[in-house]
Amino acid sequence: MRIGVIGGSGPAGSSLAARLASVGYESVIGSRSKYRAMESRDALVEQYPELDELLGYGDNASAADCDIVVIATPWDSAATMAQDHERYLRGKIVVSMANALVRVGKEFQPLVPPRGSVAAHVQAAVPKSRVVAAFHHLPATELGHIGEPIESDVLICGDDPEAVGAISEMVSKIPGCRPLDAGELSNATAIEAFTAVLLQLNVRYKTRVAPQLWGIKSDPRTVAS
Repeated sequence: MRIGVIGGSGPAGSSLAARLASVGYESVIGSRSKYRAMESRDALVEQYPELDELLGYGDNASAADCDIVVIATPWDSAATMAQDHERYLRGKIVVSMANALVRVGKEFQPLVPPRGSVAAHVQAAVPKSRVVAAFHHLPATELGHIGEPIESDVLICGDDPEAVGAISEMVSKIPGCRPLDAGELSNATAIEAFTAVLLQLNVRYKTRVAPQLWGIKSDPRTVAS
């Protein structure tokens, strides 16, 4: 299975592509410029030579042509970027990981995008795709530390149970991460907004926090009937 990351030359996108390659997925870093994607890919392979065979690069169209596609652009261009590549994304699982935030003074504040969340806006832009919201709260720096576990729950929501299950399986392969089915895509509004709280904690306590929820004992990938 090939995972394409549109806008993958940024810190979060390149770190996610590298992490997925480290657990066995063929990953493609996409960018507006394939040369910028190549630079990101080469820098990662220089640091982690074991990624050489599974980590690729190309333009955003190359990333969109993969089996599962992650949109890792800034939040205000996520829906536009999805729409620009709609012909490649039809019928596919498309992961939205962006958070609509703004910094006002020393505080982070969530914004409300059209349709309530970035993920819902992306779904409206590519109605024939199966959009899943995930990876919002993973710290990009720790995500890029290949070989080290990330102790975090990953909240996943979407309207297609099969798509949510596929992304949950992917998350479960990342050491330290636990996938949690957080319901339908409408819940992305709360998940995205909560990122402002985590960033504020990072600033206040000079750390990088990740959410972990207590009380779930069963396999979180099992959906109750």
